[in-house]
Amino acid sequence: MQKLILIDGSSYLFRAYHALPPLSNTAGQPTGAIYGVINMLRRIIKDYPDDQVVVVFDPKGDTFRHRLYPAYKANRGETPEDLIAQIEPLYEIIRAMGLPLIIVDDVEADDVIGTLASAADKKGREVIISTGDKDMAQLVNARVHLINTMTDSKLDIAGVQKKFGVLPEQIIDYLSLIGDSSDNIPGVAKVGPKTAVKWLAHYQSLDNLAKHADEIGGKVGENLRAWLKDMALIRELITIRCDVKLPKEIAAIKQSPTDHHKLAELFKQLEFKAWLKAQLALLATEQTDHAVVKTTEKTADQQQLILTKSAFDHYLLKLKNAKLIAFDTETSSLDDFVAELIGVSFSFNGHDGVYIPLAHDYIDTPQQLDRDWVLRQLKPILENPDIKKIGQNLKYDKKVLMNYAIDLRGIAFDTMLESYVYNSTATRHDMDSLALHYLNYHCISYEDVCGKGAKQIGFSQVDINKAAAYAAEDADVTYQLHQQLWPALAKDPALKKVFETIEMPLLDVLTEMERYGVLIDSHYLNQQSQALAERLTALEQSAYKAAEVCFNMNSPKQLREILFDKQGLPVLKKTKTGQPSTAEDVLQDLALDFALPKIILDYRSLSKLKSTYTDRLPQQVQAKTGRVHTSYHQAVASTGRLSSANPNLQNIPIRSTEGQKIRQAFIAPKGYKIMAADYSQIELRIMAHLSDDAGLKQAFAEQQDIHSATAAQVFGVPLATVNAEQRRKAKAINFGLIYGMSAFGLAKQIHVDRNTAQSYIDTYFKRYPGIKAYMTRTQALANDKGYVETLFGRRLYLPEIKASNKMRRMAAERIAINAPMQGTAADIIKIAMIHIYQWLNKNHVDAKMVMQVHDELVFEVAEKEIDMAREKVKYLMESAGELSVPLIVDIGVGDNWHEAH
Repeated sequence: MQKLILIDGSSYLFRAYHALPPLSNTAGQPTGAIYGVINMLRRIIKDYPDDQVVVVFDPKGDTFRHRLYPAYKANRGETPEDLIAQIEPLYEIIRAMGLPLIIVDDVEADDVIGTLASAADKKGREVIISTGDKDMAQLVNARVHLINTMTDSKLDIAGVQKKFGVLPEQIIDYLSLIGDSSDNIPGVAKVGPKTAVKWLAHYQSLDNLAKHADEIGGKVGENLRAWLKDMALIRELITIRCDVKLPKEIAAIKQSPTDHHKLAELFKQLEFKAWLKAQLALLATEQTDHAVVKTTEKTADQQQLILTKSAFDHYLLKLKNAKLIAFDTETSSLDDFVAELIGVSFSFNGHDGVYIPLAHDYIDTPQQLDRDWVLRQLKPILENPDIKKIGQNLKYDKKVLMNYAIDLRGIAFDTMLESYVYNSTATRHDMDSLALHYLNYHCISYEDVCGKGAKQIGFSQVDINKAAAYAAEDADVTYQLHQQLWPALAKDPALKKVFETIEMPLLDVLTEMERYGVLIDSHYLNQQSQALAERLTALEQSAYKAAEVCFNMNSPKQLREILFDKQGLPVLKKTKTGQPSTAEDVLQDLALDFALPKIILDYRSLSKLKSTYTDRLPQQVQAKTGRVHTSYHQAVASTGRLSSANPNLQNIPIRSTEGQKIRQAFIAPKGYKIMAADYSQIELRIMAHLSDDAGLKQAFAEQQDIHSATAAQVFGVPLATVNAEQRRKAKAINFGLIYGMSAFGLAKQIHVDRNTAQSYIDTYFKRYPGIKAYMTRTQALANDKGYVETLFGRRLYLPEIKASNKMRRMAAERIAINAPMQGTAADIIKIAMIHIYQWLNKNHVDAKMVMQVHDELVFEVAEKEIDMAREKVKYLMESAGELSVPLIVDIGVGDNWHEAH
């Protein structure tokens, strides 16, 4: 006989809301509680696939218990708005899953569950109640058990007795005695679980205890006897009713078929991407009439796999006459220097993708066309600027083709960049994520064809037919994405201009920078690694001495025991599991007053530099070039900034001695110099322009030291008398406020009390009223439009700007203030890179742009070209944006990166 699985939906809704982080989709719709409850339901269905599952929720408003006792649950605050907003979408998902959802007016979920459990029990059915509510223990018997998926626990009769110390039939009396603070039901004053268990063990029941109340001595006996007048009411409030009149007989409560289309729609809206992907895969498998184009379905004249010269010649003619094609490569490696072409795919309209295999290599591989011959035929097409190409992250494909002496030209559209410019925060910008978000399409994944983990094979080992379905789909989906994204992007002239004049031209710039790389002194770095190792050993010994015990420096558990248990340091913050935190910001605060946290911070910092740079950089030298080649990502940082990876060259500290020594390892070859060109305080200059603040503009126009000028204003002293400490604090104020820093944050950074920090902020805004006006104006615009813009029209959407959660809303407001500055700075340096790249190539200057690090460009310049390069680069960078204050670029030259500063 089927088991009856009863889900206490209300219990799990509240627990999920408080247990999970405040998740939301890009539209700002809260989703965390929904995710938690649905995750629990999916687990229940997986654990009980053949049983009947019913979900029960509390109704809106009061129930009969409120009429019995007006103070019932009176201690509870209003339900948070961001929880209320999740209830209806949750109901929609549950119904789409086909699960019966029961809500009975005037009756709590507990009573509905009790009634259903009792009816099933009488029919001899086993009942499982999924809940976190201790009241439900009163329903447990030989056939009715409780489970709690959040704690992975199960309660039967023995389990109830072990947990509570009483039998299930005594739970009502037990709870009546101790009360229920969560429901505002009073128990006997000063009576806790131990006393209640002792009384019930002796007297068996509450009624018998009441008859012998005079036997209970002391104050607790007085409290019991005073409480007895309310005993009947309290017991009635505690008792779960098992005789509720339900809208349907239990036999009529049936599970409906899952509505996969509706689930896909809801999962897309809420951005539950993994679940959406699974739904779409299921829909594709079932060959439903879902509105997703099956890109791999071909008509008779649409050949998906090209293996013969005649088929290739026929297709080549189509390529030669094409105006716009989607193009993709399949390779042997993500490292473009060693990647070999395994095959190429094309699409003309998003529904006719083909795959040309070139180097599959497994037993019984079908005959393929010769790779060199095919590439010779394709080279004129791939290098033809009049045949426009669409791709997804074409920078990679362009670099791979360089291995075969092919210069990919005519790159008109990159769907990764189209998505990024259109809305940088809507989704990730890889093809699978874009297909899910914009096409409701689940792509064949790389793991689907190559496997996972240790069993993963290279693409050359993939069966050609599987590879064709995968690769042709890539080309088709890329074309479809362009058809979806480009019209939407092109509607806005400013966004169109950002795409066409900044992001797409930058692709060629970054390709050359990455391909050329930067020279490093590996021997010098090895020496630095050895020196760091010695310093780390010394720090370990200092830490052991301070702790008076040896311990694992990298173990948060051991560090927690030493700092908080052994040394008794104050606990400033706790982890999600309730343990004292040893995070960096906590240690920084503790390091102000205690020795060991400072040692730990120094150790962590040096250890990271050693592992990330001095040890790792020499290993990342490319054998073919003798240089290090980072990858610059255009579509990661939401504000428009570039990010760097493998290796990340943007996180090398500039102010620490160790960071400076690492920069000394970035060198120029013989006959060349390193030239570093850095925008001076570009974000503050952009702030002056955006805010139109007279005082700030004047300071820049007069070429004052802006931090000293701010110090003079805030501290009320003559500019000439500003000291180093005042300038340091003013610098923290200048940069802190443009990042939306609060008085609390500023106080923490400059080590003053909160009132003093607030007075600094108040004075700052009094002296620079335009900045305050800009902040207020920008927050209002962000609230109205849902996004902010750079001077060039790039948008940053702020889905949390109207969040009901105050902390999330305030974080979005801080981003709204800073994003136009950070984004404009990113646009300006990108424009400068494009102009410099064009100048270098047009004039055949013996110089290369080798790095972009935040607001700085680093060049490798022939010694004979230094003076001319310095002058021209400075001009091009300073003229990359038109502000109401001058853009200033500082340029230095040296034998290495550090010397050039």
